[in-house]
Formats: sequence, structure tokens, C-alpha cells
Amino acid sequence: MKRENDLEIEDEPRLRLPDAAAHRRLSSFLAPRLRRTDVQRNLFFDASARPLVAATAALRVRLYGLDDHAPSRAVLALKRRPRIDAGVSRVEEVEEPLDPALALACVDDPASLGGVDSPIIRLVAEEYGVGGDAAPFVCLGGFRNTRAVYQLEEGESRGLVVELDETRFDFGTNYELECETAEPEQAKQVLERLLTVAGVPYESPYC
Repeated sequence: MKRENDLEIEDEPRLRLPDAAAHRRLSSFLAPRLRRTDVQRNLFFDASARPLVAATAALRVRLYGLDDHAPSRAVLALKRRPRIDAGVSRVEEVEEPLDPALALACVDDPASLGGVDSPIIRLVAEEYGVGGDAAPFVCLGGFRNTRAVYQLEEGESRGLVVELDETRFDFGTNYELECETAEPEQAKQVLERLLTVAGVPYESPYC
């Protein structure tokens, strides 16, 4: 990442897998390199008039763990101005840890998120006018995600850490392979070679 306007610029090559069969095939191929698996619940917040959505920004609370009532950790993030160019996702992002109990309280009472002592919440209030009495937070819903994290071998891929996502929306399930890196174009080539060797079809994701 590099910093721009007080937010980090996150560059990620991302490649979309067509279906569950491709996901299973790649999971099996990468199994010896598995480092951990994260189960995530992602929820998004805005005011009722959707000023964040209108500005192509997203305020997200991510909860980790299998138990919705007792997450192991939580992260608050603001993402904005996303775009995808030739399979490389570029987005401005800032994130910070959030106490899991406080995160659950905000899920139950979204308006209370405006009272959280957080640089991100202050930024959202200052730049988008969201979080005060005039425009309290509401929850827009979200999705669940299972992320398998792999460490590739140094010789073949510069030791990249890659993430294989299974993301479950109300309308269906998406599968993606991604990698956060300072050299996104080179890393994208590594991912493409990996998928080719594994015999897994892929395509660039939609923005």
C-alpha cells in the first residue's frame, strides 16, 4: 500500500473463479500451503439517504469467528473510490481494530456507531456528514465470507501470501483468488500461472 489523502491505497490482483468446482479444485491444489482459514461476517453502514454509497464509499464492520454472538475479533474499515484495471483492484482504505463486544452492540443498534471514539467514524462524520443525530447510521446488510490464506513457495512465486475467498451473498456465492502486494502486475502474472498449472479456469472480476 501507499498513502494518499490520509488513506492507504490497497492494490490487489484479483481473479474470479467461475463456480464451486473450480474453488474445490484450487483448494485441493493449494492445500499443502494452507496457513489459516478465516470465517468472516461483513456488515455495511450508512445513513438512510445513502451518502456513502453515492460517493462510492463503504463503511464496514468485519467480525471474525464461527459464533455470531462471540466473535474472536472485529475490524472497522472505510473503503472508497474502488476500481479494477486489468484484474488489479485499487481502492482507498483505512482500517482499525474494534472491540468485538462494541462491534456487536453497533450491529444491534447501528445508530450507536456514531458515538464510537474512532478516527474512521470522525472521518466519516467530517467528509460525509454521517453519524450524528441528523444522519444516524443504519445497517445496509452484508455478506459472509470464508477466506483461506496460503503462503506460496519462495522460488516459484516470491513467497506471496494469497487469499482464496468463498463469499456468500443473498443472491448466490462468488469465488475469488487475490493477493495484496506492492507489485500487483507481477503478482497477477504469478496468480495466472498458478491457476493455469492447477487447471482452474478464471476471469477478471467485475468492479
